[in-house]
Amino acid sequence: MQIGEVAERTGLSLRTIRYYEEVGLVTPSARTRGGFRVYSETDTTRLELIKRMKSLEFTLEETRLLLTVLSGLAAEPTPAERRDLVDRLTTWCQEIDWRCALLRERLQIAEGLATGLDRKLSAWTRSPQASTPGRPPAGSAGPSGSSDEAEYERGSR
Repeated sequence: MQIGEVAERTGLSLRTIRYYEEVGLVTPSARTRGGFRVYSETDTTRLELIKRMKSLEFTLEETRLLLTVLSGLAAEPTPAERRDLVDRLTTWCQEIDWRCALLRERLQIAEGLATGLDRKLSAWTRSPQASTPGRPPAGSAGPSGSSDEAEYERGSR
């Protein structure tokens, strides 16, 4: 499959795929006579993994380390090498689980913020004072912060 197909399938830009090739994270399986990159199913899967790791804020070097473990396991290692690689993969799984938990926590914080702002917006739009420009409903905070801050900014103090 050529780079355009891979880009469409993975959601990565052509430039990003070329960059990952440049830094050694992925290598096209072949090239056509015209010099076009040809990627295998394995290459595409590798790019999808790189994309997922990026979304979890792993560095390129961390991504390279995990890819090395996975490549090592796919290369029919000796029993001792396999144990080492499995141990390393277990550590990666734990790290990814930890990052997922952190993202869940961040999502809860973001959802709480969104809910709080929705409530303020709802109170703002239901208030009889909502038609008065520049004045939040009594006891409500405007976009600049608390009602006390808004009064201070207007010079009410």
